[in-house]
Amino acid sequence: MIRSSSTLSRSLTRVRASSMRVGGSYVKSIINGAVKPSVFSTKSLNKYGLSSSSNFYKTSTRAFSSSPNTIPFLLADIGEGIAEVELLQWFVEPGDDVKQFDRICEVQSDKATVEITCRYDGKVASLHGEVGGMMNVGEPLIHIEVEGGEDSKSDGASSSSETIASSTPGEMKEQLTIPSASTTSHAPRSFESHDSGKVKTTPVVRKLAREHGIDLAGVVGSGPKGRVLKEDVLNLLGGGGGTSWECDNYGLGSTSSPRCGFFLPHLRLQTPHPNPNRPPLLPPITGERREPVRGMSRLMIKSMNESLKIPHFGYSDEISMNALHTLRNSLKPFAESQGIKLSYMPIMIKAASIALMEYPIINSSLSEDEKEIVYHNAHNIGVAMDTPRGLVVPNIKVRKKKPYNEYTPSSNPKSNTTPTHFQSVQTLSVIDIARELQRLQLDGQTGSGIKEADLKGSTFTLSNIGAIGGTYMSPVISKPQVAIGALGKIQTLPRFDSNGEVVAAKIMEVSWAGDHRTVDGATMARFSNLWKDMLENPSLLMANMK
Repeated sequence: MIRSSSTLSRSLTRVRASSMRVGGSYVKSIINGAVKPSVFSTKSLNKYGLSSSSNFYKTSTRAFSSSPNTIPFLLADIGEGIAEVELLQWFVEPGDDVKQFDRICEVQSDKATVEITCRYDGKVASLHGEVGGMMNVGEPLIHIEVEGGEDSKSDGASSSSETIASSTPGEMKEQLTIPSASTTSHAPRSFESHDSGKVKTTPVVRKLAREHGIDLAGVVGSGPKGRVLKEDVLNLLGGGGGTSWECDNYGLGSTSSPRCGFFLPHLRLQTPHPNPNRPPLLPPITGERREPVRGMSRLMIKSMNESLKIPHFGYSDEISMNALHTLRNSLKPFAESQGIKLSYMPIMIKAASIALMEYPIINSSLSEDEKEIVYHNAHNIGVAMDTPRGLVVPNIKVRKKKPYNEYTPSSNPKSNTTPTHFQSVQTLSVIDIARELQRLQLDGQTGSGIKEADLKGSTFTLSNIGAIGGTYMSPVISKPQVAIGALGKIQTLPRFDSNGEVVAAKIMEVSWAGDHRTVDGATMARFSNLWKDMLENPSLLMANMK
């Protein structure tokens, strides 16, 4: 593509002066591919002294440009037997340059949320899949250009350039398109400001904004973290009497309107004020709304279908929290010095771990063929959490550096990377548990969500329903675990002391559920009583710590 008439004249002059035969190995004399033979008719070639031999048309297109190699980047198998995922967001757009390990997109499976990274260096050619849609493993996520090539459009971006269009070999015609001065001077142009590229949104929304000349930098997004949604752009286009544009004056007198064809370089999008006479929009009284089951909802359905096949039994008790309240208050200053906000939960998790040592059947699971009981050495205690994406149950296990005196024969102490290993609850202090619990809570509230590694391997679960105001509950066991406990809110209630006097006591209700195939009621009661004794007598808890 030739950018202007002056460039065309200079190029043809150089070609005419070369006086070299076109075809074979001499094709490069035609300005190194700047002018392609297929652009001109036979008459035009003769006019400029060029040969029209048959070799001219048999020349490979590789002599003029090296097209990029476009390959698909497939959605790889992310394990756990997952066949499809939900596309949450794109991090790239067509035309973006990417390198290895750059983020491409974020997907969510039944298990966890995963960010997909690039395996190649190149340029994004196209995206496949809409945000919110489902994608199957093995389908292409994007097409990417992985080899450099001469872009045939790189010299033709200007709207005032003169374009020479190629014709088919069977019908060679001279096609020269020269826009008139009036066309290039007064044609309205829509564009985005430089700030629009930094706005959080999707390629679909950017395309819609470009088509209507909307500057996304001026649109207030209603999505998570200010993300501009498609509805935000549609509301600007269709709601409240339309969209108004304001041009900065820059001291040039009156500002020209878009109708006159003169645009100043800075535009601001203004949202019109709502019409006060417009009647309020009321939701329909009848009808229904349906939405596909995806993400965490799919996982919950699958998990509950399996869990409700387990024969449950329940056990409940109440705990006096007066002594634990005093212990927590004494530990809070030290915890705050470590950057930790100490709650009751880390202490109750530690007490549960000590009780599990005495009653390991509570920390077991039943094999798939129901012929073996598997006793787990690690106490990976799960904690149910309410997150923006739904209920998740990460478990407490801390990755720590392994001391050099604990290397296995297969490990290499001279390696630059110090080996790490997971420590479960029975080897952690209350402060360690509180720190890990705080990290999981922060991850659960962020956009990326809790990591898949934190969701694997739970052996026992505690659910703090008191955090949302609950007192009693019938918890459901998560397969393959055999027990779960639900902790109610702490209430100040009247109770009799050892002298028969009515006193104000801090009371918490606990509701247990057990798998009656492996755990009997007496074992659950003994486990609960030991756990209760350590909470009501913290000195007993300290004495049992190892």
